Amino acid sequence: MTFQIRAISIYNENGEIRTVQFQMGSLNIITGDSRRGKSAILTIVDYCLGSDEFVIRGAALRNFVHVFALTIVKDDEQLFVARPAPVGKAATNTTFCVISQERGAPPPDYANLTFSMPLDIAKKVLSRFTGIDPSVQLPVARSPRQLSPSVRHGLFFCLQEQNEVANQDLLFHGQMDDYHRPALRAMLPYFLGAVDPERAQLEHRLKLLRRQLTEQQQRLEAAQPFQHPSGTAAGLHEEAVEANLLGPVADGHRLSRDEIVNRLRQAVETAVPEREPPAGEDPLSALSATRRDLRQAYSQTRVRISNLKTIAMEKDDFLGQVREQHARLATLGLLRRSDPEMPTHDELCPVCGSRAPDSGEATQIMRRDLERLDAEIATIGDATPDINARIAEEENTLTDLRAALARNQEEIEVLGAGQRAAAQDDPLHRAAVVRGRISLFLDTMARNTQAPVEDRRLELATEIASLEEQLGSTVQEDLLSSFLSLVNQKIQAKAVALELEHHDEPIRLDPRALTLIADTRRGPVKMPEMGSGHNYLGYHIATMLSLHEWFNEIGSPVPRFLILDQPSQAGFPDETRDGGFGSARATLLNLYETIQSSVESLAGAFQVIVLEHADLDDEPFRSAVRARWRRSNGEALVPEHWITYDADE
Repeated sequence: MTFQIRAISIYNENGEIRTVQFQMGSLNIITGDSRRGKSAILTIVDYCLGSDEFVIRGAALRNFVHVFALTIVKDDEQLFVARPAPVGKAATNTTFCVISQERGAPPPDYANLTFSMPLDIAKKVLSRFTGIDPSVQLPVARSPRQLSPSVRHGLFFCLQEQNEVANQDLLFHGQMDDYHRPALRAMLPYFLGAVDPERAQLEHRLKLLRRQLTEQQQRLEAAQPFQHPSGTAAGLHEEAVEANLLGPVADGHRLSRDEIVNRLRQAVETAVPEREPPAGEDPLSALSATRRDLRQAYSQTRVRISNLKTIAMEKDDFLGQVREQHARLATLGLLRRSDPEMPTHDELCPVCGSRAPDSGEATQIMRRDLERLDAEIATIGDATPDINARIAEEENTLTDLRAALARNQEEIEVLGAGQRAAAQDDPLHRAAVVRGRISLFLDTMARNTQAPVEDRRLELATEIASLEEQLGSTVQEDLLSSFLSLVNQKIQAKAVALELEHHDEPIRLDPRALTLIADTRRGPVKMPEMGSGHNYLGYHIATMLSLHEWFNEIGSPVPRFLILDQPSQAGFPDETRDGGFGSARATLLNLYETIQSSVESLAGAFQVIVLEHADLDDEPFRSAVRARWRRSNGEALVPEHWITYDADE
């Protein structure tokens, strides 16, 4: 037998202890309002059993609880496991206090706790207490690594969080984590009893040998060209002869590998005559020079256009200012031009028309300014068409240069393609290419020669054949199928009791897909396709109860408890969870009757803890309630006097 939970405890900074007791071998229900700490029971158990993360949520727990503790019991042994909350900004705390106690002993005082055990050691201690053999190594599909079962793997089958207990896509705790799924697939056969540890070691050895044989074959194939003259070496030798880097071989003489390699070294040392440059100018160089000139002209033209547009813009700004000054002087025609038929206007006030002899000089100055502004407006206005014409002319030049660049690029590409084609037929070019390939081959061969590949294929194949004969091909698969068939019968019986959809059709647990499947006349129906929160919840609970019944029958080292977080949230209206009447309430009671029946059938060897909002005044629910954490009675996991300010702040 493995362990059950006797109590959880929390300590505040003053050393005060709050303990929640559970009955072992029984159904335990903690019911209460939201945000009273119910769900924290599950996460405290997870944290104290070696979670790598600080999984506990809730402001009151995080701010006012300094130590979380768990008391677990197996036969006459009792273990007290305490773990501090993270300090400061730390993500978690990796030290434990683990104390072996007499059964029934209370949690020790805060002053007696010493946190010195590292996380990895604590996991090993808890795994041994669970009954897991530390020497077991299990292979993981499509991975070279092995896994040692631990208490953390057993929790896959012991915890059902609020977002898991009725999840149509997830059947097991932690299944949503990509890292956990391969471990789940490896551990399920082991905990079901279908894996012999010695056989698992042999299977892992067989998998490694097969991988080594594949890698050996790949290395030998990679080294093949350097060990046989009929491969790459012989082909390069023929190319060297054709390129006149080597003389022909006498008729009938078959070269050995060493002779081919020596002749290839001679080919590399054979100098390739340099081609004399052709007489006259290289047409490709001339085109490139033309392209440089065109690009320079193109760049200069763009600069000129930019400058002309800047001038035009500045001219428009200046013209606007001149016109504004002209308008102020000429407003309402107050400064009239001279009229030869009138005697003079210099002595007349421009406003009232009366004589003002002293204003003549000022009037003449303003009139001259007005005439100057008229001249500037005319001059600038006359320049505008010239600037616009220059911009248009330069833009036409830019278009011509762009077309010339495109033609030049086309000519370069055509000429370059022709030269490359001619180079392929050039014997000197071909000789240079062949010599480069031979040089690369010889360098690669030198590296392979320094690290020769030993042919171990026969040795590996012999050991593989021996292990395959020793293991047989289907022994474990047959055993797993047989055990799953027995578990499936238990699931089906509970589906009938819970009146779940497809209860009258074969139901099976798929260890690869990690889900339930109903085999119908229309084909297989997976759990996500079954529909209804009631079905999802029912099949989750039916599966977990059936697995624990099987674990108990075979003595599997899985902790003997199951924690369900608020199962009534799925498929049951609020009035049902609050004790209302109706068919939904009857269905919820049926769910608890099924759980109670499973607990009783194992005669004290199995414990279920349910964290609920529902509070039903019916059996077996009423007798199983261990605490009611309601706002109306002031009860909660964290005592109210521990909270020194609003926990929501």
